[in-house]
Amino acid sequence: MGLTHVAVKVKNFRSDASFTKDFLVDTGAWRAMAPAFELKRIGIEPEGKKTYELANGELQDFEYGFVQISFMDEVTVGEIIFGPDQSEPILGVFALESAGFIVDPPNHTIRKLSALPLKRVA
Repeated sequence: MGLTHVAVKVKNFRSDASFTKDFLVDTGAWRAMAPAFELKRIGIEPEGKKTYELANGELQDFEYGFVQISFMDEVTVGEIIFGPDQSEPILGVFALESAGFIVDPPNHTIRKLSALPLKRVA
C-alpha cells in the first residue's frame, strides 16, 4: 500500500495561532504527532509526558498537549504528541475517526463516513 497524506491545520485553543502541514495518515498510530518546534511556535504547552511504543517496538517518552485539528472540512480536538523537530507529522486513528473518516487502502485516500457509529464495530 502506498502512503496517504492529507493537509491538516493544527490550531491553539487559546489563540488564533495555527499551522498547516501535510500529515501522513497512519492507521498504526493512535495519536497525532507534529514536530515540537511547530507546536511550541503556536503556543501549545505540554500537558504531560507519556511513554509510547514506536513502530519498531522501541519505547520512548514524549510530551503531549491538546489542539484543534482540522482537515477535509471537518474539525475535531485531540491529544497531539510533541515529536522530534525533524519528524514527519502523523495523523492517527483517533483524529480520523473522531472527525468521521476511515482509510480507503485500495485508493490511498481517506473517506468520509455517511454516519458516525455509536456502537462498537466488530
